[in-house]
Amino acid sequence: MSIAEVSKASDLIDFLVNQGNEVKGLSQIGLKNVPEKFIQPQEERLDFTQIVSSESIPIIDLSNCDDPKVAESICDAAEKWGFFQIINHGIPVEVLENVLEAGHKFFELPVEERRKYLKENSPTHTVQLKTSFSPLAEKVLEWKDYLFHIYDSEDESSTMLWPAVSKDQVLEYMKWAKTVIVKLLEVLLKGLNVKQIDEALKSVVMGSLIVNLIHYPKCPNPELAAGAGRHADVSSITMLLQDDVGGLYVREPKGDGWIHVPPVKGALVINIGDVLQIMSNDRYKSVEHRVIVNANRNRVSVPIFVNPAPDAVFGPLPQVLENGEKPFYKQVIYSDYFNYFFSKGHEGKQAIEFAKL
Repeated sequence: MSIAEVSKASDLIDFLVNQGNEVKGLSQIGLKNVPEKFIQPQEERLDFTQIVSSESIPIIDLSNCDDPKVAESICDAAEKWGFFQIINHGIPVEVLENVLEAGHKFFELPVEERRKYLKENSPTHTVQLKTSFSPLAEKVLEWKDYLFHIYDSEDESSTMLWPAVSKDQVLEYMKWAKTVIVKLLEVLLKGLNVKQIDEALKSVVMGSLIVNLIHYPKCPNPELAAGAGRHADVSSITMLLQDDVGGLYVREPKGDGWIHVPPVKGALVINIGDVLQIMSNDRYKSVEHRVIVNANRNRVSVPIFVNPAPDAVFGPLPQVLENGEKPFYKQVIYSDYFNYFFSKGHEGKQAIEFAKL
């Protein structure tokens, strides 16, 4: 496809989505400018005068995670910031480096190999290649591609069909990560007076684990495009591994500023999703964040979205309301909430309105 042809929106969607070239394909055809469909409105571009350099999200050392002070610092960060980084979490650095490298290797495959994992081609529904956020619904596209995995440690048959270049590294990472996820959720729920996570509650807070290998290709006009627009996650929590390129910004706790989350070697970024904000009746905060792209380097990140099972019903926890606190949210089926979120482009914190009373 010629540079001129990709300027037309219909041809662009065909090139990106139907033909499976993704943004990676665009970045390889010598574009001097991003196509109009990727240009963010002025009000949605990151205003660098709004960057708050004097603040940073907490970094929490988990080497002694049974210390009550560590649990307190996790819950405090969930209440004030909605974001924190964890270090000394027990996942070997080489496991982290290997899964990041796997992300690069998958997106370095020839386009014919990558296309095998488009929705209509993929050998299993548990792995799919996607581009942007919701390309058929959003007004402005995002400058990213990602390989989406539904992880089930008890379903080895589908994972055998994942791409050979990245499968083992993703599975090894998930094996380690799951232990950390369970520990974090235990701490966060204990902070809400939940004494024990039984099977029913486990299905709500972590009934589905989704891990993505996200690739943000080099962008000719990074100031005009977005790797991810302003949004809050619809997870319980999200665990993000980012490479050394950087580009993640989170909304400051009070005000309209943005705080850069610098890459820290071996660290994982944790953020509260809408599900835990709703279950905590607004005690924990799901916070807007965004990703900018880079003109000189490809960026890879690996988020794990810890979600309810699709049929799980959630709302404010009884333990949160037991002293007569008024609920702010109704009971919601997670698949309804998830589908609503993906029915449009990223819109900041708008999705949570779906669950409000």
